[in-house]
Amino acid sequence: MTSWSTVRVKHNTYSVPSRLIGQTLKVHVYDERLELRCGDSLQLTVARLSGRNGHCINYRHIIWSLVQKPGAFAQYRYREELFPTLVFRKAYDALVDRHTGRKADLEYLRVLHLAASTMESEVETVLERLLTTNELRDAEQVKLAVRPTRTEVPQLDAEPVDLSVYDSLLSEVAS
Repeated sequence: MTSWSTVRVKHNTYSVPSRLIGQTLKVHVYDERLELRCGDSLQLTVARLSGRNGHCINYRHIIWSLVQKPGAFAQYRYREELFPTLVFRKAYDALVDRHTGRKADLEYLRVLHLAASTMESEVETVLERLLTTNELRDAEQVKLAVRPTRTEVPQLDAEPVDLSVYDSLLSEVAS
């Protein structure tokens, strides 16, 4: 297990959750899947890649470390895997057009972090709306649009319970 949350199995690279960095993993290789275990506990099941030098990178596994080191995004070997859909790719391109240098990378990584920590589909919907109106500015704007609305908890008036009904039942049983 590398410090970049990847593991190499049968000449292919797979990403694993960052919480497993530094752990010793046992990999069970099956025809169509890999099972990664830490001790006796199953940690991850991924589809097995065929061939050699392939990679299966899940952005949710590595986004936490990339947000802390945004400069690494530009040279990241599996960078194309960090665009889960075409909308995210278009959002990155729009941020590059709007910001100079590493600022665009940082903003995109924050958007990707938001997708990993909330619902990717909701973030994608907001990005799509902002891209069609050409209003995508930064990750904070996306975060505000994705933020769930607070629902009001209704106030219930609890009516007092008349326990004398139960007392009358007990007195009938005793007689």
